[in-house]
Amino acid sequence: MNQTTPPDDFASVPRPPKPRVLLTGAAGVVGSALRAGLQGAFDLILTDLRTPEGLEAHETFRAADLQNPAQVRGAMQGAQAVIHLGGIADEHSYERIRAVNIDGTQHVLQAAHELGVRRVAFASSIHTVGYYPRSQQIGPEVPVRPDTFYGVSKVAGEALGRLYWERYGLEFVAVRICSFQPGPQDARHLSTWLSPRDAVQLFRCAVTAPGVGYLTVAGISGNTRRWMTPEGWDTLGYLPQDDAEAYAAEVQDRRGDPASRSETYQGGVFTEAEYTGLAGKQG
Repeated sequence: MNQTTPPDDFASVPRPPKPRVLLTGAAGVVGSALRAGLQGAFDLILTDLRTPEGLEAHETFRAADLQNPAQVRGAMQGAQAVIHLGGIADEHSYERIRAVNIDGTQHVLQAAHELGVRRVAFASSIHTVGYYPRSQQIGPEVPVRPDTFYGVSKVAGEALGRLYWERYGLEFVAVRICSFQPGPQDARHLSTWLSPRDAVQLFRCAVTAPGVGYLTVAGISGNTRRWMTPEGWDTLGYLPQDDAEAYAAEVQDRRGDPASRSETYQGGVFTEAEYTGLAGKQG
């Protein structure tokens, strides 16, 4: 007779523990989306300057300032991997960008090395290569062309990751996030959009794919009009489910001055000489 229900002692069979992953920047927009999407895959340790909303039973929160190495190390205790989203997510003064994004990333990598963490998945950015023209499709091996101090900080993060891989064997995946949005908002996003569910899959793969060593990949959905090539996606096993083309009729006419830098270069408004982002503002 076929058995359609598990035996009575099935619940007592030991289940393999979920990987314990530290998520920095957990209270941010991307962090909040990843928390929701990764809850079934990982036992999450969350860290940020402020407590994320709606903590779940599978989540542990440990407040930490990326500028404080001891706090970063404390937050990372027990983690097997790190998804590093934390930092200033816009242009700012060089001093603030250096202290939070560059030094903060070094603190994360050093703590990971000292604590025996096996891998760091790093939220890099299109702004590492923002001055490439939109007419050129680029891969992860092109020379960097950062468009802001923010872009420089992501270049530095990728370089630090390379150092920690080469020197210490800490595996590192740089995901060059382009435009993380619920849906495309303008014509540029037809090329740069990263949907929430594709972001979840991409970072899950960045943490779990075997034997990646050091890798840089485009952080986008499977957009028909993409400017970045999909090199490295096969290594991760990333198969995007979304394509911004589904929104083309709605957003393709939302463009700026075609002669402007914003419409010429892949980095959009960040490439404008007068763009200062958060510089001069609070925070």
